[in-house]
Amino acid sequence: MNLPHQLPIAPPALPAGAMRVMNLGGLGEVGRNMTVFEFAGKLLVVDCGVLFPEEHQPGIDVILPDFSSIRDRLQDVVAIVLTHGHEDHIGGVPYLLRERRDIPVIGSKLTLAFIKAKLKEHGISPRTVQVAEGQNKKFGPFDLEFFAVNHSIPDGLAVAVKTGAGTALHTGDFKMDQFPLDQRITDLAGFARLGAEGVDLFLTDSTNAEVPGFTTSEEDLAPAIDTVFRTAPRRIIVSSFASHVHRIQQVMDAAHRHGRKVAFVGRSMVRNMGIARELGYLTVPRGTLVDFKALSNLPDKKVVLICTGSQGEPMAALSRIANRDHMIEIGEGDTVLLASSLIPGNENAIYRVINSLTRLGANVVHKGNAKVHVSGHASAGELVYCYNIVKPKNVMPVHGEFRHLKANAKLAMRTGLDASQVAIADNGDAVDLHNGKISITGSVPVGYVFVDGQTVGGATEESLEDRRKLAEEGLITVLAIVDPDTSALAEDPEFFVRGFVHKPADFSPAVQAIEKALSSAPRSHSSVQLEALIENTVSRWMHKTYRRSPLVTAIIVDA
Repeated sequence: MNLPHQLPIAPPALPAGAMRVMNLGGLGEVGRNMTVFEFAGKLLVVDCGVLFPEEHQPGIDVILPDFSSIRDRLQDVVAIVLTHGHEDHIGGVPYLLRERRDIPVIGSKLTLAFIKAKLKEHGISPRTVQVAEGQNKKFGPFDLEFFAVNHSIPDGLAVAVKTGAGTALHTGDFKMDQFPLDQRITDLAGFARLGAEGVDLFLTDSTNAEVPGFTTSEEDLAPAIDTVFRTAPRRIIVSSFASHVHRIQQVMDAAHRHGRKVAFVGRSMVRNMGIARELGYLTVPRGTLVDFKALSNLPDKKVVLICTGSQGEPMAALSRIANRDHMIEIGEGDTVLLASSLIPGNENAIYRVINSLTRLGANVVHKGNAKVHVSGHASAGELVYCYNIVKPKNVMPVHGEFRHLKANAKLAMRTGLDASQVAIADNGDAVDLHNGKISITGSVPVGYVFVDGQTVGGATEESLEDRRKLAEEGLITVLAIVDPDTSALAEDPEFFVRGFVHKPADFSPAVQAIEKALSSAPRSHSSVQLEALIENTVSRWMHKTYRRSPLVTAIIVDA
């Protein structure tokens, strides 16, 4: 089995007639999906999404794929193919197009509508190419064929990438729901036909590879959602992804059946559902959708609010409602329906929101206590089914944490593939297809690129460590007056404390440690070097004395 490199080893030049596949995000994580295909000196990008931050990344809005390995080759990018319109597949596109705005963006009708609206907010007018299942397009040396796949959002596509090195089939996110709400099933016949022609590399969604059997159909949720609407005594607040059109459709239908009015809350929810409705992907029963302000004139038992925040995102509507930082106030008897899965890493944030809402008197209905969500990803039985239909020569699991990738690889080998035909890669690994065989030939450094407000890439792991220290341990500022000739203290330093339980007077014993450190410092030390010396000294003293590691800053003033 081809396993990921532990240390980056630059991949060699790509041999003539070979194709290279490299993920700049999406492996070993759920989100930030971005795959780059290279052939004959040209690059094709499939998806460019974001990853949402976890609790240990305070102040970060989203996390981008690392474009650094292709930044000097952006002119070689022939197109960006988007498999569907979820944020973890399209959210990074504006940041890539900032670096080269004329890259063609390829996708289905709904996907392009979502990305155009997003790009408009960034002041970018993209070059778009609309495609649909069954179509073929050529971009540079890449012949592309598109296949319908079923997911938790309409208009999903798998893409076959055909080159002189062979054919790669990328599923995107998919499942095999046989009773989808939009009647659009995954094109297994197309997969089988392509398999008969020959698939040299199969890149498959791994998110549910550990889950046995087949993923439950979307229509099976209807009874549980109907029960919520039938039994809720007051308002119903539904939280979902802003792009989860299928789930919103089910909520709209349930509201209509039970005589309730619906209002969307939150900019992204209003925008996306407006687009979906305009394009015919969301059917709104007559008289069901109203403006948010109109709800104040209705009795609570007639009200449904649909908002974002099902993952506990701190700035999303539901989290702000739970924190009493929103115009919507939760009261006793309200029902909150979380109509999404728990993305790995978000569990603590989600349960914190659930607890806060429960404390405010709400009845919170979620995947853990009711059948109100099904996954949008293929389970193990569906993956095996696809392997047996496609009969790929090689497999590269994508989209998932490492345990998901490995579980998917084992499924592929159970269908008859040898370990040498399966590549479990990491972000940045170069997986080369040459003469029908795959191998991991090297790796480029890839890291998290943090978006912090209007700043892209400015925040680092080091600065986040400082933020964590501020949040968990507090801040100590040391103001020291130092003789510039002797580097000795002219008087005892002052300690200014924030977020730490001890008083400034408690730091008197630290003065001796500072004096000792300064006395051993070379006379050639600058003020900056002496400040760093004081910071390190006080940090060590704090840890030894109080077993705490606050953020320490020192300011030196010449005597």
